[in-house]
Amino acid sequence: MPSNALKPPKNSKMPGIFRHQIMIPIAALVLLALFNLIADPSFFKITMGQTSNGDPVLTGQLITIIDYGSEVAILALGMTLVTASSGGQDISVGAACAIAGSVLLRVLCGTETSPEKLHAPIIVGFLVSMLVAMIFGAFNGALVAFFKIQPMVATLILFTAGRSIAAWVNHNQLPNVNEPSFGYFGSYIPGIPIPTPFCIALLCFLVTFLILKFTTLGLYVQSVGINEKTSRLNGLNPEMIKLMTYVFLGICVAVTGFIKVSRLSTINYSVVAKDIEMDAILAVALGGNALSGGKFSMSSSILGAYVIQFLTTTLYKFDVKSDALPAYKAVVVIILVIMSAPAVREKLSQLGKKLRAEKHTAESA
Repeated sequence: MPSNALKPPKNSKMPGIFRHQIMIPIAALVLLALFNLIADPSFFKITMGQTSNGDPVLTGQLITIIDYGSEVAILALGMTLVTASSGGQDISVGAACAIAGSVLLRVLCGTETSPEKLHAPIIVGFLVSMLVAMIFGAFNGALVAFFKIQPMVATLILFTAGRSIAAWVNHNQLPNVNEPSFGYFGSYIPGIPIPTPFCIALLCFLVTFLILKFTTLGLYVQSVGINEKTSRLNGLNPEMIKLMTYVFLGICVAVTGFIKVSRLSTINYSVVAKDIEMDAILAVALGGNALSGGKFSMSSSILGAYVIQFLTTTLYKFDVKSDALPAYKAVVVIILVIMSAPAVREKLSQLGKKLRAEKHTAESA
């Protein structure tokens, strides 16, 4: 028998493809698509409908996925960087979205509950809300970076108090925006049949891609996440890099809060963006990113976010109650955590090598 009989062929690219990080969300997407294709092929039907104003728009389950999944995808951008740099997750993003949305309404409505005219341009309200969200992001980042508090514990403060702060901003009132153009950002812009949140998400993806491509931020984040002490010896400032990622997440929170409030032109402090932090964290995990920090794949996290919404829409399609959704997602989290455990991945890798070697041996016999 030749000495190289037990070696897999060198030109085999398939194993390398399947080891790629983005294959995890792709595999989950394929499984969900096959399930819906078998259970109800009409799930993939896209039709041309109309808004209340008579404007033609695309409708269907897939449109719903890219619409509401965009909120999670935007948050996943910041959550990915926070996870990669600090080795922890921010569980306060839902409450922070409520604060950002409440501040936005306060700027636009002033002290009135339902003003006939806006007290400030929409862009001014958004910029103020973004500044507030960045400040709260910096607060979380400072606790993690400078006070060395575990991220989940540090962000528990805002998670607990955030919605009360949001209600306090508007004195527990529920302001309502009567300006029709304000609702465009959470639904459709007249003449454009694609949901506006998806267009906003595409813009956020592009900006993030350009930042990571033309700056060294991504490299620095990975370096700090892999080994903070080594990165410090190489001249980096781990505390400032962690702080920057939390501030960036604050920007993502402001955008998501803007979309959330725009959908209804008002706010419900206890319900808005509820449990969205779980979806954002799950998107990062489903993207194959290590929750302990280090290397990351932004494209995998984005795809993971839409897979999460695909799962949510599928469950709603089959009349699963909203109260039961976290239980189904918890099962997915458990599976992901187990599959990403070093011991399990090592065993799977060894099993794969063994099967490939046995197959090659059988073919050479």
